This record gives sequence, C-alpha cells and structure tokens, in this order.
Amino acid sequence: MKKNGMGSHQSHNMTTDEWLTPPEIVKALAPIDLDPCAPIIQPWKIADKCFTIIDDGLNQPWEGFVYCNPPYGKMAAKWLEKLANHDNGIALIFARTETEMFFDWVWPYADSLLFIKGRLTFWKVDGTPAPYNGGAPSVMVAYGKHARARLIKSGIPGQLLNLR
Repeated sequence: MKKNGMGSHQSHNMTTDEWLTPPEIVKALAPIDLDPCAPIIQPWKIADKCFTIIDDGLNQPWEGFVYCNPPYGKMAAKWLEKLANHDNGIALIFARTETEMFFDWVWPYADSLLFIKGRLTFWKVDGTPAPYNGGAPSVMVAYGKHARARLIKSGIPGQLLNLR
C-alpha cells in the first residue's frame, strides 16, 4: 500500500493514488484550460490540455485557467506553490487549515476558499464513484480574481471565504 498521495487518506486497504474529482465539480468549474494532475486513464475529459504523471505536470509550463486535484500528502505543497505563482486556477485539497502547507501556500496567496459542504466522494479511474467518501472535509482554493469568480459562479454547496 502506498503511504503518499490521496490513497493514504481513503482507507487502510487502498491500492491507488489516483482519485478523480467528482464530475459535477468539474462541470461547475468548466471550461478548464489545463489539468496538470490528470490520470493516465481518463473516463471523462477535465480540461482542454492534460498532463499525466508521465508528462510530469509539475515541471511543465502552465497556461490559462488551471484546475488541480494534486496528489495528496507532502507533495501537494509543491503543486500549491506552482498554482499560487501561476495565479489563475483552483486546487482541490483537504481542509487541513492548521498544516504547514496551508500556512505556506494557501493563507498568504489564495484569493478565496470554498469549504465544500459535506465530504466528497472521489471517483475511480474506471468512471465509478468510490464506495466511501474521502474521509475528510475538502476545500477549493482559488488563486487569482478569475478563479474567485469561478468559485462564486459554480454553485458548489459550501461556505465561501474571500481572503483578498
């Protein structure tokens, strides 16, 4: 069992780190120019351009509006740093507001946060929902004014917090 990435939060018997954003969330944020954390097998298209682990999306140039559901765990901070510097996108992460990652890359740089109501059920790469929820509350982190506007317009249930 992998101890890094999203697999570590789901259940003690998870065998993958690839967990997809629920399709209704993706639809509410569309159109999306780039998904730098796309799965290799994509049951639905999230963005016009996608980078998989093979492409190493973290080290590719990013353009346009970015949606990032990063690998969860310690590496997520690197993705948030890149998104904060890009300043035009939204990341979906756990709402662990006390963590070093939150203090380093969310609180000082994000324009808005949408604390999602309830716990999300992520989807498997075969296009089916996981049989259980993500195990923790989720938050959408918007970097840049355009991203904030997308969150406001999205209609995703939750509580919006404007930081800038």
